[in-house]
Amino acid sequence: MELSGRARAMLRAVAAGRAEVTGGAEPELYVDGLPCCDQMATHDLVHAGLLRPTRPTSFGRRVDAELTEDGRAALAAS
Repeated sequence: MELSGRARAMLRAVAAGRAEVTGGAEPELYVDGLPCCDQMATHDLVHAGLLRPTRPTSFGRRVDAELTEDGRAALAAS
């Protein structure tokens, strides 16, 4: 997956511990408590397995987000 500048910034925010993600089939990302403006990029990053919630969550509940191994590798390669 080729990462846009926005997707790289989103992954950097997750790596820095500044992001939360909601539960559900199409999760939402929050950075510094604010909703991310690019929901499609969030969905793509989650479905590609680059980021995930740190623990199980239910629909609409926010929990901390973390990078997966693939997410760390993608960020390092970009």
